[in-house]
Order: sequence, then C-alpha cells, then structure tokens
Amino acid sequence: MPILSKYSNEQVEQIVDQLIDVLTQHNAPVDLSLMCLGNSITHILKEHVPTGKRQAVTENFAKALAQSVK
Repeated sequence: MPILSKYSNEQVEQIVDQLIDVLTQHNAPVDLSLMCLGNSITHILKEHVPTGKRQAVTENFAKALAQSVK
C-alpha cells in the first residue's frame, strides 16, 4: 500500500532539487554528501522530535531509507 503524504510531489521534488544543487555547487563527493545529509537529519531529529519519540522516528526513517534503495 502506498504511503500517503501531506506534501505534494512537487514540493518534495523542489526541496530535493535545491539540496542536490547545493551539494553539486560544492562538488561534494558521495561520502561528503551523505555526511552532510546525515548531519542534517540528526539536527532535525534532535531539534524537532521529542526525546521520547526519537528512537522510533529514527528506526522508521532508517527502515524507509533501506526500502527505498532496494
């Protein structure tokens, strides 16, 4: 069953394109790109997800990421 999002594909794609543009402007190789994106995710989790929910959100995110690259 597909996951329904409250965000439009257009909105998501626009933000992703901007993130990719920044990494491209810096000629960031894969490892640096992943480090930067990972640090961004960590920041978002620590700043915007309550402590008691972080583990579950992190596990769900990791699971979704793993599924998306199969």
